[in-house]
Amino acid sequence: MSTKSQLFFLDLGLSNMQHGVSQGRIMTCDGDGKGLKAILEGVGNQPDGLGITEDHMIVIPPGATFTPKQLHLVPKHGKVYWCDREGMRVFRANLDGSDIEVLVTTGTSDADRLDQRNWCVGIAVDHVRRFMYWTQKGPSKGNKGRLFRAGLDMPRGEDSTARSDIKLLLDHLPEPIDLDLDSEENALYLTDRGDPPFGNTVSKISLEQDVVQKTILIRKLHEAIGLALDVKNRMMYFADLNGSLYKSKMDGSDEVTLLSEIGDLTGVACLSVA
Repeated sequence: MSTKSQLFFLDLGLSNMQHGVSQGRIMTCDGDGKGLKAILEGVGNQPDGLGITEDHMIVIPPGATFTPKQLHLVPKHGKVYWCDREGMRVFRANLDGSDIEVLVTTGTSDADRLDQRNWCVGIAVDHVRRFMYWTQKGPSKGNKGRLFRAGLDMPRGEDSTARSDIKLLLDHLPEPIDLDLDSEENALYLTDRGDPPFGNTVSKISLEQDVVQKTILIRKLHEAIGLALDVKNRMMYFADLNGSLYKSKMDGSDEVTLLSEIGDLTGVACLSVA
């Protein structure tokens, strides 16, 4: 049985600067693009990752993470996962911000930070199979982006700087950004901001039987970034920095532009309601 979808997405607010600081906001609309409104203004300087909870409060204070990007909430287990771009790390914490853990560290020095191949951006978590997936974007449109996988449990005697269970799944991606997971089909979905024909796309990455197969589903976006799956209804929603919000079936068919020129869009989240 199909359900209704409520979309939430972020506007960086680059076109609404005050005293040199962009005025980000959280927007919402129905799954068909109707009922557009801002539900929270002035959420900070260039917000990026988005998850759905009942409250708005700071749980990870300034200084605890460098440049947080996409995040993934696992309410059933009381956890939030996120990538830290220039911080070159993957984090996990309790939903109230306690018990912050560094799961992956890709660099530690200023020289490491200059290498954008170390920048962690998108994340997806499979609690059933006990895996996490993340992107390291590489230089802008540089075809040096990568997709990795590691376990949710740290190998015994190891730490975030040298994990033996990290596996490189895909290399030479244009500029991979956000991820989402269809756990039923064991498949990842990925936005890529790099140059066409392989960039500015949404792709499906099949992980069945540990064989990684990437298929481009959507092309010709304008700086593709935010992504959210509605697995119940077999739909996906995605956004680009040019200010457009789109939907399509999860196989990429029936693509529709829901909204256009509504800001500088980044993260997207979807809530299915009865």
